[in-house]
Amino acid sequence: MATISCRVKNNDDSVIQLLNPNRQTIYFKDVRPLKDSRFQLVNFSDNELRVSLSNVSLSDEGRYVCQLYTDPPQEAYADITVLVPPGSPIIESREDVVSEGNETELTCTAIGSKPAASIRWMKGEEELTGETTVEETYDRMFTVSSRVRFSVTKEDDGVPVDCIIDHPAVKDLLAQRHLEVLYKPEVKIVVTYPEGLTREGDNLDLTCIAEGKPHPHQINWLRVDEDVPPHAVVTGSDLYIENLNKSYNGTYRCVASNAVGEAYDDYILYVYDAPTTIPTPTTNPVNTQGTHLLIMKLFTVIVLFSDSRAGEGAPQKIDHAVIGGVVAVVMFAILCALIVLGRYFARHKGTYFTHEAKGADDAADADTAIINAEGGHNNTDEKKEYYI
Repeated sequence: MATISCRVKNNDDSVIQLLNPNRQTIYFKDVRPLKDSRFQLVNFSDNELRVSLSNVSLSDEGRYVCQLYTDPPQEAYADITVLVPPGSPIIESREDVVSEGNETELTCTAIGSKPAASIRWMKGEEELTGETTVEETYDRMFTVSSRVRFSVTKEDDGVPVDCIIDHPAVKDLLAQRHLEVLYKPEVKIVVTYPEGLTREGDNLDLTCIAEGKPHPHQINWLRVDEDVPPHAVVTGSDLYIENLNKSYNGTYRCVASNAVGEAYDDYILYVYDAPTTIPTPTTNPVNTQGTHLLIMKLFTVIVLFSDSRAGEGAPQKIDHAVIGGVVAVVMFAILCALIVLGRYFARHKGTYFTHEAKGADDAADADTAIINAEGGHNNTDEKKEYYI
């Protein structure tokens, strides 16, 4: 609805009339000669003629004249500009689904606006630059199209692309489309067991996690440059190897593929030696005779071991681990024996000094008694020399 008002200051009873852009009289004083019911009188007085126009259309645009019948006549003008908002924008894509790394193209169209609308593009939080085309249609109306091109990545999957229409007659007008991007799998190998180092005799359990769009239809396990151990068990995405040994060392690869491509992840297996158990020393006292017997038995084992090795017909590889373990035990036994003997001698030596000191004190008391009996000589120097 538009409202047109004619105001007159110090009117001397002159007639007021309102004319349309075609110079047709809409109202003469309070009478409407024009047969258009969309024009209605709002107020009429000597100083004002106010008229409303409902359901404004594009044909109503132009200059309206407020005329006062004087000599000469006086006129004032008011221009009405009619804005026509565009219809709902239409967004189209060259393809519904696009693979990562490829280029996609989107087109957005705003039809039938006045003035011409402007179009902006947003991909998520990123603004894109499009190529705009403006076409003028019938009756001063415009159709605007914008086209945008860009390459997609897997991160663009599901991201919204907005076509935003800017026009003075409308707000918050947009069209939206979500990208659908296909991408090859992402592969990661996870060690389910063991948690620490892989040692001889342990079991190994690997799980291959593969995600892609579409979902990987095939997952394969292989050993780079070698065959997978014959007793390895592959169950879906899991690889299980029991009773590991060093011959299983190598690179194990999980390969996943889908319609877009394939990808893989590697796991390098290194089998360490099994842990060696060392006897824990006891704190119980060891007597000398038991220690001697232990040492004699250990030496007997070494001699028998050497004889048995020497008696074999063909030379065999020396087991250094066994020899090292025996030598370590022998050295530990000798150390225990030395500690026990040291404590034994220290205890007996202390007993000997105690008895010697006690005998010296008894002798000194006897000599003192003899000196007193002979006349009471009290020679301090002699006593000191004696005690020394």
